Order: sequence, then C-alpha cells, then structure tokens
Amino acid sequence: MMKHTTFSLIITFFATLFITGVQGLRFDIPATSTPEPFCVRDFVSEGQLVVVNVNSDGSVGDGQVLNLVVRDSSGNEYRRKKDFAGDLRVGFTAPSSTSFDVCLDNVSQLKGRSMSRAIELDIESGSEARDWNEISASEKLRPIEIELRRIEELADEVVDELTYLKNREERLRDTNESTNDRVRNFSILVIVVLISLGVWQINYLRHYFKTKHIL
Repeated sequence: MMKHTTFSLIITFFATLFITGVQGLRFDIPATSTPEPFCVRDFVSEGQLVVVNVNSDGSVGDGQVLNLVVRDSSGNEYRRKKDFAGDLRVGFTAPSSTSFDVCLDNVSQLKGRSMSRAIELDIESGSEARDWNEISASEKLRPIEIELRRIEELADEVVDELTYLKNREERLRDTNESTNDRVRNFSILVIVVLISLGVWQINYLRHYFKTKHIL
C-alpha cells in the first residue's frame, strides 16, 4: 500500500512538472489578400477557466489587418477581434468538455509587398489561468502557501483528467463489446439464413425432379 501511494505521488509530481513546463507558441503569419485562417486547437473540461493571451508585433494601420476568432466545436464564439496589434487577452469558462480553436488570419492591404506578423500565443486553463497574485493578496497567503495550493489544484486536475480517461476507456470498451455482440449475432443470423436457403433449394429441386419423373 505504501509503495502504491509513493508511486502515485511520483506520477502526480512529474505530471505537474509537465503541465507547468508548457510554453507559449511563437510563429509568423504572412499577410495575403485572401488568407487562410491559422488555427490552434486545445481541449478543456467543463467549468474550467481558459485564458488566451495573444501578442503580435507591428501596429494598426501598417498595411496588415490581423483578425482573431475564438470558438469551440459546439459553435460557441467567445471572442472576435478585427484589426488588432500588441497584446490581447481573452478569458472564458467552458460550458462543457470540448475542444476550442484560436484562429488568426492576416490580410494584406498593400499589393506587391511581403509582410508578416510575429505572433506569441499562450493558452492557460484551470489553475494555470487563475490570478494567484490576486488570490494571495485577498487571502493574505505566504508565497509557499500559494505555491502549495497551486500544486494541489494542478494535482487535482491531473486526477480528474485520469478519471475522465478511465471513464472514456470504459465507455469505449462497452461500445466495443456491444459491437462484437452485434457482429456475432448478425453472423449467426446469416449462417442460419444460408442453411435455410440451402435446405429449401434442395427440397425444391427434389420436388421438381419428382414432378418431372426424373427421380
């Protein structure tokens, strides 16, 4: 029992380190007259807080029109911003467990010039999206207490994610077993139908030959 608990703590610790070690994305979006949206997809659980931070170089009116849309797979749109530059922050609470897309496109207003915007995108969810400085000030917590509380919430999120994956695996297994049962029953039905058809054909041919006095 002690070994199992120690192993669970080690897994939780490294999972926490992995989550906290995720960095933002940096990329360039070229400006074209008919741009294709560049989308980054992430997944979120029901009730989780999500904060999307976007930072771009350039300025409004420099011949490029950078547009942003944040929406989920259910059709909910959380933010639409046209022609922006600099820092942009989008926050929302997920109404359900779903995926969401952060889409950017860059429209060129100057023909014959090669332009692009450098983008830095950072997506935080759950405990990472919370303002821990504000919590520390409001609850008068020491830095070590804030850090322990943040790690505790991260560990809870890891446990919740593992529980979700376990439940999903169980549902998939049940679906697989149900599908196997249906395929087996269908195969048995096909065999019965083929045997019945063969017996009917034999009886029909036997009756036909007798009526024709062949047998």
